[in-house]
Amino acid sequence: MAAHELHETAKELVAEGKGILAADESTGTIKKRFDSIGLESTEENRRTYRELLFTTEGVEEFISGVILYDETIRQSASDGTPFPQLLASKGIIPGIKVDTGAKPLPLAEGETITEGLDGLRERLAEYRELGARFAKWRATYSIDEHKPSEYCVWTNAHALARYAALCQEAGLVPIVEPEVLMDGDHDIKASARVTGRVQNAVYVELHDQRVDLYGTLLKPNMVLSGYGASNRAGIDEVAEASLDVYYRHVPAAVPGIVFLSGGQSDEDATAHLNAMNARGPHPWELSFSYGRALQAPTLKAWGGKPENVEAAQRAFYHRAKMNSAARTGMYAPEMEREAVPV
Repeated sequence: MAAHELHETAKELVAEGKGILAADESTGTIKKRFDSIGLESTEENRRTYRELLFTTEGVEEFISGVILYDETIRQSASDGTPFPQLLASKGIIPGIKVDTGAKPLPLAEGETITEGLDGLRERLAEYRELGARFAKWRATYSIDEHKPSEYCVWTNAHALARYAALCQEAGLVPIVEPEVLMDGDHDIKASARVTGRVQNAVYVELHDQRVDLYGTLLKPNMVLSGYGASNRAGIDEVAEASLDVYYRHVPAAVPGIVFLSGGQSDEDATAHLNAMNARGPHPWELSFSYGRALQAPTLKAWGGKPENVEAAQRAFYHRAKMNSAARTGMYAPEMEREAVPV
């Protein structure tokens, strides 16, 4: 894919009023989600659930792309249409998670390094053949008085940039996801400090490894107080702290920042995104790449029962619509009570 095609794909993923559905839960993660509704995590149940999401009528108004898991990109809808083809037919861009997970970082207790670079060039070529047009790689960082170490910050930044360069070589837009985890009792200032350190390292490495920033997206955490903090920052403080960090560290060449929800409630994730966009315009599009915050109400409404598919799709459509409103700073909590037809 020529550079201009990468640029165009990146821009399409953050098109006005649209964001990304992260449906790339690993088999272990989706098992936990299914356990919560008392459903066995079989390949067929996973396929059925993803089909429910992807065939929701009209959701393409709000969803620009979907991140798939290795199993899912190889699956098909019940009528035999491969999922990437089904999504593309609705104008939704198929993407793929390509890392193999966070593993313990050697000689650094409690820290992780994301693996998956071995064989990545060949896997990216295969995913491109299967219909993927963008990819995702996630690195994680914990906060406490000793973490993250410089070692953790820079080894993960280096791996993220190697992944991004390989993606662009293969004609895929890399979504770069450095996630500072919000587990802990740290305050919002600690969160801002660590998020800034991580972003700084990531952009140094992306530059050094010749990655074309116009053909990338950033998927970061919002700057929040730790979930165990006694006095947690409110919506406005989160919006201002997050924007401050990203203005300091994210080059204007990046077309969009697609936030992860990172354990926030559905409505908090929407409200925080809305507050940031209400303070715009910004140098980059501020969008969403949510997994649980788009899917939790859907999963609950479905409960694994065929007769609940329509109700589940209504719940998914509604959350996508709310986050679309937050893209323009026009979301208001009272919109949550509107009945939304599918």
